[in-house]
Amino acid sequence: MGNKMLQESKSQKQKTEAYILFARAADMGNLKAMEKMADALLFGSFGMQNITAAIRLYESLAKEGSHKAQNALGFLSSYGIGMEYDQAKALIYYTFGSAGGSMMSQMILGYRYLSGINVLQNCEVALNHYKKVADYIADKLEKSEGIPVEKVRLTERPENLSSNSEILDWDIYQYYKFLAERGDVQIQVSLGQLHLIGRKGLDQDYYKALYYFLKAAKAGNANAMAFIGKMYLEGNIAAPQSNATAFKYFSMAASKGNAIGLHGLGLLYFHGKGVPVNYGEALKYFQKAAEKGWPNAQFQLGFMYYSGSGVWKDYKLAFKYFYLASQSGQPLAIYYLAEMYATGTGVLRSCRTAVELYKGVCELGHWAEKFLTAYFAYKDGDVDSSLIQYALLAEMGYEVAQSNSAFILESKKAKILEKEKMYPMALLLWNRAAIQGNAFARVKIGDYHYYGYGTKKDYETAATHYSIAADKHHSAQAMFNLAYMYEHGLGIAKDLHLARRLYDMAAQTSPDAHIPVFFALMKLETVHLLQDILFFNFTMRWKWLKVDSTVGQYWDLFVIGLIVTMLIFLLTNRHR
Repeated sequence: MGNKMLQESKSQKQKTEAYILFARAADMGNLKAMEKMADALLFGSFGMQNITAAIRLYESLAKEGSHKAQNALGFLSSYGIGMEYDQAKALIYYTFGSAGGSMMSQMILGYRYLSGINVLQNCEVALNHYKKVADYIADKLEKSEGIPVEKVRLTERPENLSSNSEILDWDIYQYYKFLAERGDVQIQVSLGQLHLIGRKGLDQDYYKALYYFLKAAKAGNANAMAFIGKMYLEGNIAAPQSNATAFKYFSMAASKGNAIGLHGLGLLYFHGKGVPVNYGEALKYFQKAAEKGWPNAQFQLGFMYYSGSGVWKDYKLAFKYFYLASQSGQPLAIYYLAEMYATGTGVLRSCRTAVELYKGVCELGHWAEKFLTAYFAYKDGDVDSSLIQYALLAEMGYEVAQSNSAFILESKKAKILEKEKMYPMALLLWNRAAIQGNAFARVKIGDYHYYGYGTKKDYETAATHYSIAADKHHSAQAMFNLAYMYEHGLGIAKDLHLARRLYDMAAQTSPDAHIPVFFALMKLETVHLLQDILFFNFTMRWKWLKVDSTVGQYWDLFVIGLIVTMLIFLLTNRHR
């Protein structure tokens, strides 16, 4: 009953009632209910966070062989949350969890062996772990397309998280509804799509999806007709499965040259749904839809050539179509590409490429839904609940979760870790995110070494990370920081010409850098001019005028202040 209520519930009240039922079942010794309650206590569902109680429950469940509990205890040990920080123990828990069937543990071990985290780096072992999870995800995806989850980067919008484009603001949603009711066909189709799969933070709602698609279809929109066909083909509570109705709407859309409609007809002929199996017709429709750039049709063509369904097996053509579909993020195309690279079928075998592709498929698992709950918890001010969810996703290898966890730890607002552990843990997570290509994280590592956050001050290491971010990612912030270090000779040889060049590059790379670069260059040129005058006229006589000893360590800040004051004075007089 609790599970059914949780799946069908829309309101917080109904979800809370579901957990009351879980609590009763847990009191009676039901292991599944105990797992649900332990998760609720760990992640803070409905304000229930109590990590000590969660650990007690997990430990009793682990003794009963619960792989979910073993995975949770491994995660808590790896961060030292409520338990002793112990990576060796975490690895043991993950190993038992994966042996018991935990997909999360398999994924964590895959990421650890891929990156060499507390284990020897081993691509083949990582491949084995990731493949098991990818097979599980692909099986789910073949039955339904799955729900893509928006991954909000907290680092990009610290001031105003509600303004991001990943999650649809409630006021904007109401405005879209108003436009849809006024007859805006494109908005009707967009709202239908959002409700069909539950995008942008909206609940999946088949009735609303069908309502908007029918309105748009009545106005002659081919995309809406095709989506209605898709709903009837797959079947749901609003549109019961009907091959005849699906065929009707797909045909209406296809007659207008719509790629989704053409692909739908291809699926009907390929699987023999409502029509006899006809691979020739399926191939014809898939080719037409693929030519129009529809990734699902490109994938189906690839699959036909890969499996030899109605055509001769041709791995080169299969690879071509899988690759085309994968460029649009088609998950099954990515999975089959990984299979081809893992086995060397039609392409030179590459363990690393296969693992990276499998990893992308694995990250589509249902556990990615925590990105939304973690984001809303953060937005509502429940920092501990948000952190623990992002931290678990970070442990599974999600780069966005690694940078989000580090960002929260850096703010020192969380209470579930001791303050002295926050910077070292944040540095570790920034490092993992940087290795996965996050430029902002790479700059952060430089900052941590420059200021000595969570590690010893090390200007040379800071300069190295800024250089990587500047050269590889063209980060304006890294260029500016590196210029400052060259200007003052911090960790690297002093070079004013290179400093000027890097300041200019920062301004060219980002418009936001124009003002700081202007002041930095003004200060550099002013100080350089003063030094030249002092050196030329008073080298021996005025040694005591050295700026550092006269004004102090932060003399450059005084110079900037002086320049700003002069500019304000000049501008004020000009207006008068």
